[in-house]
Amino acid sequence: MADEVVLLDAWFSMFGMRVRIALAEKGVKYERKEEDLRNKSALLLQMNPIHKKIPVLIHNGKPICESAIIVQYIDELWNHNPQLMPSHPYERAQARFWMDYIDKKVYDTWRKMWLSSGEEHETWKKELISIFKQLEETLGNKPFFGGDIFGFVDVGLIPYYSWFYTYETYGNFKMEAECPKLIAWAKRCIERETVSKTLADEKKVYAFIDGIKKELYSK
Repeated sequence: MADEVVLLDAWFSMFGMRVRIALAEKGVKYERKEEDLRNKSALLLQMNPIHKKIPVLIHNGKPICESAIIVQYIDELWNHNPQLMPSHPYERAQARFWMDYIDKKVYDTWRKMWLSSGEEHETWKKELISIFKQLEETLGNKPFFGGDIFGFVDVGLIPYYSWFYTYETYGNFKMEAECPKLIAWAKRCIERETVSKTLADEKKVYAFIDGIKKELYSK
């Protein structure tokens, strides 16, 4: 019996992009259902009743929630190459640490910068840049976060690349000037078809986010 795999997702979501990249890396066929986050489907509310958030992977009728957990599930279940998680327990622990760092730091800091102004905006902008500088330091001179092989942390961070233009435009800075090694890493990632075919268009993301902000301030 063939696996039935469904992904509840939104085109602009960096968290959804993670899952799509992982599925593409493993060559898993799936049905993707676009969610309107202002009018969430009954299926999403049923499958993720706790957080009511995307992405949700539904595998043979059973939901798996939270993108980092979903990526690990995909790697463990479809355990053929390429392996996304390192083989050594210590390296796996480090990969989970940096994925957790990304999840706790990047989006929340960006959102605070986006919704603030004046000195507060400048403070959050500096914080956002410092987070990316820390990730760049962690990358070091390695081709990918796990070394020579594209892996778990790369899958976790590369979807944010489609948001860099939005961060730069709202923050009035250039990622390439601030974090050149991180941009070089992103360009290496984009050489993978699984990444290039998944990432949302950066200008489309910006237009979408700018539209949301204009709506917020018009109320």
